[in-house]
Formats: sequence, structure tokens, C-alpha cells
Amino acid sequence: MSARISKILLLVLMLGASSMIWAGKWSPVTADELHDPAEPGIKLLQNPGEALSKLPSDSVGNQVDWVKALEGGYINPRTNVLPETKVRVLDTEVLMKRTGEMPMVKFPHKPHTLWLDCSNCHEHLFKSKAGTSNVNMMQILTGEKCGLCHGAVAFPLTECTRCHSVPREKIR
Repeated sequence: MSARISKILLLVLMLGASSMIWAGKWSPVTADELHDPAEPGIKLLQNPGEALSKLPSDSVGNQVDWVKALEGGYINPRTNVLPETKVRVLDTEVLMKRTGEMPMVKFPHKPHTLWLDCSNCHEHLFKSKAGTSNVNMMQILTGEKCGLCHGAVAFPLTECTRCHSVPREKIR
């Protein structure tokens, strides 16, 4: 096995272990090892179980299907800082074919642009012109490109088939 593949597998295993922290536990903020239980302001914070259990469920990550939560009106996130900013929701998909032997990646713009303005990702993370953005799994697994959100606030990187969803034989 090449050193590069070994590094990727190690990162996937590490990410899988870290996502288990969320796996349905929803620890109270006083016991989540992120917040200082001695801080007096901690009693002002809402516990994740109280808030997240009311949202559409998912089987991974923090157990919330955030796209369904958005589409169902459970949440209404602010898409920009300046209220006059016009957010453009795109209902287009990009097929990323350079995925080695893995199934190809179908990138849906709609669930992303419901949350974010195009300028959040284009031109600094991804070029607008198809095929000109150099994206690879090592970048993603180390928190770059897609990995800025996936593995942090969006579904975890251990869910390979959510992105790698188009079998190669579909385009042959």
C-alpha cells in the first residue's frame, strides 16, 4: 500500500472516530469536554439534546439532516451579513469525474446555495469554470476545499457514498 493511501486511510479512521463523539450522545454542555463546566455563563447555553432532537434526524455526524431542517422550515439561517445582499440559489449539478476508481462525485449546488452565497466558495476555493479546480481527497481530509465544512458542520467525511454517488458505468 502506498504511503499516500495509508495517510488517507489513517485520516478517514481518525475522522470516523471523531464523528463517533456525536453519534447520538448529545452530551450536555457541562460534560462535552468542549466547554468549561466551572464557567458561570454555561447555564445560559442550551444543551444540544434539547435543540437537536427537534430537528429531522440523520444517521451520522451530529444526527441532524440539516438540508431537511432547512427545507422543512425548522431553521432559517442568515445567508449573509448584509441584508441587502441578494443570494442566488442554483439548482444545478456538477459531475466530478476525476475520482480514480471511486464512483464519481455529483455536486449539487442547491443544498449548498440555500446556505451560502456563491462568493463563500468561488473563486478562492473553487473556480467557477468546470474542470479548473484541482480537488483531491487529501485536501478534503485535511480540512481544505469541501473539508472546510464537511467533517466540521456538515455531514462527516466518513459518509463516502453521499458524494461519491455516480457509478462509472453510468457514463460509459
